[in-house]
This record gives sequence, C-alpha cells and structure tokens, in this order.
Amino acid sequence: MNEEVLTATGLTKRYGATLAVDAVDLVLRRGEITCLLGPSGCGKTSLIRLLAGLERPDSGELAAGGQQLAGRKLFVPPERRRIGLVFQDVALFPHLTAADNVAFGLRRLSKAERRQQALALLNRFQLGHRADAYPHTLSGGEQQRVGIARALAPRPAALLLDEPFSGLDGELRASVRSQVAASLRESDTAILIVTHDPEEAMLLGDRLALMHGGRIVQAGSPEDCYSRPTSVEAACLLGRINVLPAHVREGRAESPLGSLLAHGLTDGPAKLLVRPEQLSLVAGDGSAVIGEQRFGGSFREVEVSLGDLTLLVRMPLARAVPEGPATVVLEGDAQLIPV
Repeated sequence: MNEEVLTATGLTKRYGATLAVDAVDLVLRRGEITCLLGPSGCGKTSLIRLLAGLERPDSGELAAGGQQLAGRKLFVPPERRRIGLVFQDVALFPHLTAADNVAFGLRRLSKAERRQQALALLNRFQLGHRADAYPHTLSGGEQQRVGIARALAPRPAALLLDEPFSGLDGELRASVRSQVAASLRESDTAILIVTHDPEEAMLLGDRLALMHGGRIVQAGSPEDCYSRPTSVEAACLLGRINVLPAHVREGRAESPLGSLLAHGLTDGPAKLLVRPEQLSLVAGDGSAVIGEQRFGGSFREVEVSLGDLTLLVRMPLARAVPEGPATVVLEGDAQLIPV
C-alpha cells in the first residue's frame, strides 16, 4: 500500500447554520490519484479549502506524514503545509512566460536551476516547445497544464485540483485529462482531483471519494464504488440506478426480479440496486411491458413497466428489444443493502 501523505479525521466545517463538511474521513496516498466526486453544493470545495489551510475546521483533525496540521489547538498556515492547490481558473501571471510561471515558486534556486526544473516539468506535460510563450498565446488546455506544472514545481507532498478540466470541452478535455493524469502519476505526489463528472472520476481515479450532503458516503476503487454501492446516494453519484424493494429471509432476498442470495444480511426489508446495463429483456410470457426506447450510441435505453415499478434497461444494439410481452432478466450480481 502506498504511503499515507494526508489524513483527515472527522473534519467538520459550518458556515452559520449550514453544515458544509460533516465529519469527513479521507486519506490521500503517495503516487495515487483520488477523485472527490459530488454534485454542486455538496461541500467539495469547502473540503479542499480545509485541506489546503484556507479555512480552519470547527472540529476534527488533519495530519500530514504523521504531523498534525489542524486540530483542537493547532492550525498550520497554508504556506507551511507543502500542499499545492489549483483552482478552475489557473490564473497564470500574464507578464511571465510559461517557463517563468512554472519557476515562480523556486526562488531559493539559482536562475539556471529554476530554468532547468521548469523546462523538465514542461517537457513532462508535453509543453517544452511552449516554454517561452506568454499565457495569452496559450490555448485553454496549455494554460491548464502550465498551471498544474507550476503547482508541482515546489514538490508538494499533496496536490489538490478543483475542477481542473471544467473549462475545456469535448476532445480537448479528454486529451488534456489523459496527458495530465499520466504526468501527475509520474510526480509520485498524493493527488486529489475534485469533479462533478462521474465518467471523469472513474477514468482518472485510482480511488474515489463520493460526497453527498457534506459527507463522504463511500470511498474505494472505481470498480467497487460503481458495482458495489453502499447506499442509494452513493450509487446515484456514478450513474443511473434501479432501486427495487426486496425482503431478506434466511439468506435469500425476494424481489421483483426473483429470489437472490443475500449472504450477510439480516432478515427484514432491503433495497436491490441494479444498474440499467445489468438488465436485459427476453421475449416470453413475462409481465414486463415495453415502454419508450431511446438510442444511446452503443446501447438502446428502454423504459419497462414491471407491475407498479418502472425500470430502466440498457441493451447492446446487437440485441433486439422484444415487441410483445417480455421478461426482465438480471445478468450478474446486484447489490443488496438493508433498509
């Protein structure tokens, strides 16, 4: 396991009557990208401001490398934390070249050493040929990469990026994201990327931290968070989900999709969480009624009525949607959670 660089325990912040960050536990590890995912207003930016030292927590603790940064009686200011921060607007210095922007935080080195390190970082971000260009001549993607290189130049223990790709569109966003992710992993720094885009989080993150209502509702690998959500809130953050009623008794759950194994769950009501792509439709004498169909590129999305329930099914284009009565089939494992 990679070394723990930054550890938050029970971190809490209020703004008046608003509880913005609610007892958050979070660990950032060296050489690992963690994506903090959540909707607007859930507390993501407040959390990174606490981590960076721009805000003082009301309670909880923050430590780096075993040394406390914030707690009941201690608060280390941001300039002494070795934590880099990049906001959506990278705010490059307009009067400095790309290389001079990157070298800005290296004042303890000689001019030649500053230039050498800045060029090395720009080359890592595939921008060596733009070293002497001024910000106004750089594209949005180039400015973003220069800003991240500048934040990495002082070799922070951790780097926090708040929606770094939100100002980029389409193919440019995907291209810059890929280049930046590779360069960040080379830095061997603990990285936290804040985003509200579930696809971006899963493509970029080695780990996810899913935030809802000021709390981290689930943390883990992208695969675990997507396939094995621990709550409806966590499941919805990563895409569409069908929530079905179920009842557990003696190790099995009875649901509208049939009887399922329910190891480890106590008897009583439960919820069955099923991604649309985990369902398919087969012709037969089933009780499923086919409703509206939508073309989704590589799949077809179908609304299905099953009794008083409405389910969303996503089927590959190669599979035909039945024209008459159909049966809904669950493919693979679904997630059961107690109510």
